[in-house]
Amino acid sequence: MIEYTIYTDGACSGNPGPGGWGFVVVDNNNKKLLNKNGGEKLTTNNRMELTAVIRALDALKEPCKVTLTTDSQYVVNSVEKKWLYNWEKKNWIRSKNDPVPNTDLWKQLIPLLEKHVWVRGHNGHPENERCDELAVIERDKYSR
Repeated sequence: MIEYTIYTDGACSGNPGPGGWGFVVVDNNNKKLLNKNGGEKLTTNNRMELTAVIRALDALKEPCKVTLTTDSQYVVNSVEKKWLYNWEKKNWIRSKNDPVPNTDLWKQLIPLLEKHVWVRGHNGHPENERCDELAVIERDKYSR
């Protein structure tokens, strides 16, 4: 199985407000393979963090072992603590009987997680800083 490290980040000015996302994919030899970014005029930081992960995983065309590095506890906890799967079982309703935010994005993420093997990475890498730059560039396009 091919192994990649993915670095992701999202940015938002206001919540909601203009936002951006970015990702960098590198192979085992630390060769940058792909970086991409995008944004939305009216969004939230959590949506941008989640979108970055979805877009990065979706860019991988065959099943891979992925070390994902993100500073988003929202994304990490939702996957590692299995909140995502509990929400799905409960028809996207949280414990307080309110709807799960960003259900549309979580539904996109589930099949990608099933396709790839995700190993949690650490934040603070130069590539993660690059993702932040990419996300801010996109956010600022929508801030004008």
